[in-house]
Amino acid sequence: MSVKKRLFLIFGPVITAVILLFAIFLSPFWLKDDHVSSRVDRSAATAISPMVLKGRLIKSSALAHGYVAFMGSSEWSRFDPFHPSVLAQKYHRSYRPFLMGARGTQSLTQFFNLQSINQQVKGKKVVFFVSPQWFVKPGEDPNAFSFYYSPLQTTSWLQRETGSRMDRYAATRLLDMPSGRSDKIIAAALTRIAAGKRPTAMQMVYIKYRNRLLLNEDEVFSQFQADTHDGTHNERLIAKDARQLPSVYNYQKLDQLAGKIGQSQTNNNPFHISNQFWNQKLKRHVKGLRGFQKHLSYLKSPEYSDFQLVLNQFAKDHTKVLFIIPPINSRWQNYTGLSEPMLQQFDRKITYQLRSQGFTHIDDLTNDSHVPYLMTDTIHPGWRGWLKMDRAIDPFLTKSVSQPHYHINPQFYSKHWQQDADPKIAARR
Repeated sequence: MSVKKRLFLIFGPVITAVILLFAIFLSPFWLKDDHVSSRVDRSAATAISPMVLKGRLIKSSALAHGYVAFMGSSEWSRFDPFHPSVLAQKYHRSYRPFLMGARGTQSLTQFFNLQSINQQVKGKKVVFFVSPQWFVKPGEDPNAFSFYYSPLQTTSWLQRETGSRMDRYAATRLLDMPSGRSDKIIAAALTRIAAGKRPTAMQMVYIKYRNRLLLNEDEVFSQFQADTHDGTHNERLIAKDARQLPSVYNYQKLDQLAGKIGQSQTNNNPFHISNQFWNQKLKRHVKGLRGFQKHLSYLKSPEYSDFQLVLNQFAKDHTKVLFIIPPINSRWQNYTGLSEPMLQQFDRKITYQLRSQGFTHIDDLTNDSHVPYLMTDTIHPGWRGWLKMDRAIDPFLTKSVSQPHYHINPQFYSKHWQQDADPKIAARR
């Protein structure tokens, strides 16, 4: 047998398999949401999986089948009997929350997340949790952003960008992140967009090729990734929590129950923080944390313009959004020295940014920080907090809501808006 024939017998099948695999990943015949099972949708909705967040298929499938995007950060992982997912299941609501957010996800991550589901949220409803802790001086942590970064979402956005103020700012911010510069061709395209230019023809060829490859990769692997231990565990946790609730929804009785459960689960510390969180995170360090937040401010941050990206995208898609602004645990706030006037000023600034552009559906709980058992730890809602939010969430999602009239102001992308504490002064510049 000749050397060539022997080499072919050894490497031929491998080469053939690679060619076939390459053809499959570049072919357009996947790209369908209807082959995602309801079991996968259900599991992924509460799994809070980074892989699901970075993908497209499962999210778009679930949103097309009655699930509603609940976007935010780590608050969604605080399950208890009054969590939105539990209430929706227990009381047979017409919607199911699809939880999109985990520790470290902020506005910039959520803007790119929207690029994978914007067709599914056009003209629809979304719940968006705005955490004051996002608005610190450095803005979004590059390491956290990199953890949730999705080249699929980026290449999807690059094919639709038009050189608008939104697109130019998004390109600039992505270039600020190491993950945004990880692909040299995409980074070069981003540089052109940030400068007000269009990507070159060759760059667009590459972007389309890369997007097709990533789409098909998502189609092939995402269903396996969604059926995770976390999804199954959270489903069981939700079912267990639901069994603690009465069969008929009555707010007053549920509020009493929430207070009772909250009291029983926060009885080992003076801050009304859950016993588990206290034991695992704070107990050993609490003495050194007195007054450590007295100089912390949420008034000057690039996060304000990152948040504007999200608002701009919602306006572009005519999405109806309920924004939830939570309080801080007042007992912890007083202990750590976090400024109450600063928090009130933050509230004025963020609500000005919302209302002045037509985003009027706001559940602002800033002044409820003294309500007992509203928070499960220092900054995350629980028990009575979830229940109070439900008074805004349920009617917003189950009743007719008029189409808002958005009027996006590009001034909110400016350094002045990011850095001026007074919203009226910043808005005039």
